[in-house]
Amino acid sequence: MKDEARAAAAALHRVWRLPADVDTDQLAPGHTMKHGLEITARHCLEAVRPDFASGVLPGDVIVAGPAFGIGSSREQAASVLVHLGVAAVIAPSFSGLFQRNAFNVGLLVLCCEQAGELHEGERIAFDARAGEVSTGDGRTLPCRPIPDFLLQMVRAGGLLPLLRQRLAEGLNP
Repeated sequence: MKDEARAAAAALHRVWRLPADVDTDQLAPGHTMKHGLEITARHCLEAVRPDFASGVLPGDVIVAGPAFGIGSSREQAASVLVHLGVAAVIAPSFSGLFQRNAFNVGLLVLCCEQAGELHEGERIAFDARAGEVSTGDGRTLPCRPIPDFLLQMVRAGGLLPLLRQRLAEGLNP
C-alpha cells in the first residue's frame, strides 16, 4: 500500500483549467442523456471547453474555480469524467451532491483553496491522503486530506465495486 501511495503521489498529471460554477449540465449535457455514457462523454464540457472531450488523456486533472458540479444531482456528471480517464478534480469547493456522486463512482475530488494558482497545461502531482498538490516548480499547495475510507472507494472504482470486493473477501460491507 505504501508503494502504491508513493507511485500515485509521484505521477505527473496535466492540468485542464476551468472556470467557477461549472454545472452538471456542462459536464453531462441533458440532450445526450438518453444515448448513454459513451455519447455523453463526447459532449462533456463542450459549452465551456470544446477541446476537452477530444483532448483529455487518461490521468489528466481538472482544476476549476469554486462551486464545481453545481446543478442537478445527475450521477453521469461525475461518471463521464471517470469514463474519460480524469484522475482528479481540484477546486476550492464542490457541490455537495457532485462530491458525493464523485466518490460513489470512483472519481477523486480535492478541495484546494489555492487551486487558482495552478495553470493550464502545468504538470502536477498530488497526495490525496496527505492533502497536498505539488507543482513542477517546487510549490506545494495544501488541500483537505481525503479519509482512507474514501480513498479505498476511489481505488475500487466506486462504492458498488468496493462493496462487491468486500463481500467477495468475506468482509462486512
